[in-house]
Amino acid sequence: MKSPLICPNRSLLPRAKGARQAFLSRALTRLYPNAECALEYVGDPFRLLVMARLSAQCTDRRVNEISPALFARFPDAAAFAAAEQAELERYIFSTGMYREKARQLIAMARKLLSDFGGEVPSTQKELLSLPGVGTKIANLMLGDVFGQPAIVADTHMIRLSRRWGFCDSADQHKVEAALEKVTPRADRADFCHRAVLFGREYCRAQNPACDTCPLFLSEEV
Repeated sequence: MKSPLICPNRSLLPRAKGARQAFLSRALTRLYPNAECALEYVGDPFRLLVMARLSAQCTDRRVNEISPALFARFPDAAAFAAAEQAELERYIFSTGMYREKARQLIAMARKLLSDFGGEVPSTQKELLSLPGVGTKIANLMLGDVFGQPAIVADTHMIRLSRRWGFCDSADQHKVEAALEKVTPRADRADFCHRAVLFGREYCRAQNPACDTCPLFLSEEV
C-alpha cells in the first residue's frame, strides 16, 4: 500500500478533535500500556540529551547499540567537553552526520559546564540555548526527565497527526501547537511515545498495515 495522506479508517474516529484524541489515547494505551522512551538512557538526563541528538537521521536502535561504548569512554559532560573531536567522531560514526554531531556535542557539554554547572537544565528556554538542541529534543527532556507536559513532534508524530486529522502541515511547530490544543497536559508525553511505537509497528510511512490496524478492534467510537 502506498503511503496514505489520511487514515483510511478516519471516518470511524470521532469528529471532534478532543474526542478523537481521547479515543486514540485509550486505544494506544491498550496496545502499549508501558509508554517510555525508546532511547535506553538508564535514567541519566545527560545521556538522554546526547542520545536524542544522535538520533537525528538515525534510528533509536542504532543509537542504543553504540551508546554503551560511547558512555564508557565519555561518561559525563566533563568528559565530552574535553573530548578530541576526531576521537568522538569514531564512536558516533555510524549514526550519520557524525562531524556535525560531534562538534555540537562537545559545544553542548561545554555550555552545560559553563552555564549550568554540568547539569541538564529544566526549562525549555535553557534547553534551547544548548548547541544542537531544538524544540523536539527540549520537549523530550521536559516530558521524560522533568515530568512537564510537552509534545514531541518527531517524524512519526507528524505523519500520524496528518493521517488522524489533527494538522495538515508537516511543520513540526504547527503539529506541536495543534496537538497541544487537544491533548490533556498529563497525557502529552505518554501519548507521543505510544504514537511513535504505533507508527513504527503499524502506521508506517510506507506500506502501513491499514487492513489489520488494531485501533478499531476493541472499542466502539
